[in-house]
Amino acid sequence: MSLKIEFVERAQKGEKIAPLCREFGISRTTGHKWIKRFEELGYDGLEEQSRRPASTPLCTAEDVVLAILSAREKHQTWGPEKLYTFLERKLREQTPSKRTIARVLKRAGKIRKRRRRRLLSIIEHAPRVEAAAPNDVWTIDFKGWWLARNGQRCMPLTVRDACSRYVLASTLCPPTTEAVREVFEKLFRLHGIPAAIQCDNGAPFISTRSRGGLSALSAWWVSLGIRLVRSRLGCPQDNGAHERMHADIAAEVEADPAADERAQQRVLEKWRQEFNHVRPHQALANKTPAEVYKPTERRPPTPISYCYPMHFIPRHVNKTGQIHFRSGTCFVSESLRGYTVALETIDSTHVRVWFYDHDLGVLDVVPADTEQHIERWLASQPSSRSERCA
Repeated sequence: MSLKIEFVERAQKGEKIAPLCREFGISRTTGHKWIKRFEELGYDGLEEQSRRPASTPLCTAEDVVLAILSAREKHQTWGPEKLYTFLERKLREQTPSKRTIARVLKRAGKIRKRRRRRLLSIIEHAPRVEAAAPNDVWTIDFKGWWLARNGQRCMPLTVRDACSRYVLASTLCPPTTEAVREVFEKLFRLHGIPAAIQCDNGAPFISTRSRGGLSALSAWWVSLGIRLVRSRLGCPQDNGAHERMHADIAAEVEADPAADERAQQRVLEKWRQEFNHVRPHQALANKTPAEVYKPTERRPPTPISYCYPMHFIPRHVNKTGQIHFRSGTCFVSESLRGYTVALETIDSTHVRVWFYDHDLGVLDVVPADTEQHIERWLASQPSSRSERCA
């Protein structure tokens, strides 16, 4: 307080503010603030004032907080959405927002954190992709959705040949295994089967919680002899050329939505034809993609036979995703139901699982000698209940 008074009195005598502020070790903004308060309120204005904000918009009234906690106590499985509707009937205009309800529950420790499931399959390095000829690599992805003028949601699946830039498909379809597989079956019959497919880690292409990252769709691709090329998590730049094509769709199609989904599909098909047959590409020496792309040898999209090494043990994956091995069952993956995997023995308690040339990791199994002991024990047991009781 005494420093403030000395500063203000010397400033009132005509001393320059800048040197005075440097001497007292304060900013000029603070110095002018002290002088202004002194001129308005006198020495009382130099008293330290409370820094408490004039309003606290994130503060909720006590009775409202108690109402939220009471409602949650009665309905412990309800979230902010249901609690908001429930409280609105009682509190009317005093009903807090859903975000406020969530914040109150969190501060009161009423929200349990969900346990994050461990990812079994993660790509740590950027993929190396070389497309020397058409159908060497296809890149695929779902373009971010937009709304048609009637409110229908439009999210096209796009498939592109990496070498020729030829857009093979831009089809509006739901991101489900069945819908995407139907699109690819038509593409395989029309253009042949590529050597590799590059995709991100989104559904239905990849399942990061499955062995080898295989979903039902990507397991089907592998069974056709297609090499799977995956991007890193959260790294769209790994498939940058495909994302650049999506930017063209956003500027030339999404910017002017069609009337409905069917009309939007026609617009997408018109855009695809112009992109492939009219638009020249500098990377192709100003040729169009259609001038460079050539289909490969066509064959039915059915699984190919694969010869595992002689020391591998084949096992069929049942409908629950399990295999039978050494008098027991081991879970592999539901994505591989109906397929055959091969087991490579590492030691007495571990085997490596292979699906074609795809490494699915290591399984813990019952030791071979333990299996023999179990067989001997079962053979020594009575064959009926009466014999056991006797």
